[in-house]
Amino acid sequence: MSTESSQLFRDLMASVCTPVSVVTTVDGDRPHGTTVSAFASLSIDPPMVLVALDRASALLALVREHRMLGLNILSSEQAPLAATFARKGDDKFDGVEWTLRAGVPHITGAAGWLAGEVSNLVAGGDHVVALVRVLELATGDGPPLTYHNRTFGTHSVLADRR
Repeated sequence: MSTESSQLFRDLMASVCTPVSVVTTVDGDRPHGTTVSAFASLSIDPPMVLVALDRASALLALVREHRMLGLNILSSEQAPLAATFARKGDDKFDGVEWTLRAGVPHITGAAGWLAGEVSNLVAGGDHVVALVRVLELATGDGPPLTYHNRTFGTHSVLADRR
């Protein structure tokens, strides 16, 4: 793909509104996480989601090893957490409230959370898609954090236009 086509693709994908989540796992007793905007429901029976992780991600190596992950769907008030977990480093959980549930970190205040077992990892260009069977989940209150045109926002209901 040419540089111009590559930029057009990035611009097109930026125009798609996506939920913002932090994928988490643990290594020993140390939590790890990274921000993702590429996840989706995959199956109701059995309950499954898919999540795309950068091939170069340190988190991906841990997910490969432990085969468990948490998916914390951030609330609209957690944009600073999205930025924190998007950067590199081992100190992302410093000052973050979380609990260990089903063997993975659950970030306090998330709009939703699930723990799952990775059933398959599929190569997808510069990412790897994890197919995850949901083992435990929880819903939260408040609207989710979204990412659209390279900015954070949230969902709002349209007025009835009948």
